Amino acid sequence: MAGTPRRGHHRDTPPPRTGSGEIEVLRGFLDYLRTSVAAKADGAPEPQVRTAAVPSGTNLLGLLNHLTYVERSMFLGEDITDWPSTFRAPPAESAADVVTRYRETVERANDVLDGCADPGAPVPRSVPGRPGPSLRWALTHMIEETGRHAGHADILRELIDGSTGR
Repeated sequence: MAGTPRRGHHRDTPPPRTGSGEIEVLRGFLDYLRTSVAAKADGAPEPQVRTAAVPSGTNLLGLLNHLTYVERSMFLGEDITDWPSTFRAPPAESAADVVTRYRETVERANDVLDGCADPGAPVPRSVPGRPGPSLRWALTHMIEETGRHAGHADILRELIDGSTGR
């Protein structure tokens, strides 16, 4: 029936109201998307959370695992050599473990970002001689990457148990 929320339907959280500075706005939107994508996997039932729901093999837990590696690469300077494998969460880790690892990685990334004040300056890297992209580029890319996969996660979670909303 129109107007009646389905099981698992939640009211959408509106976009963030952030400060007026460029970095504040970009970080506000990135954190908004990070929270949304983690919430999609949080509490999703096993084994559906790691079961492919589309022909490409994409699954909800794999998306979150991938985003953990993207955060590590972009903001922590880790060298990821096998990107396709990042779309598969380790079988020995529970969904809660993967969500926790993602949130911990985001915290570590935010610690790095807290020290960055110039949007045109490169993101600090732990590997000498390998400069990072500008903070502006890195934040914009992470908004795009996280937003893209948050959309995938929305669909996958709805296919699992009907849960919708941010």
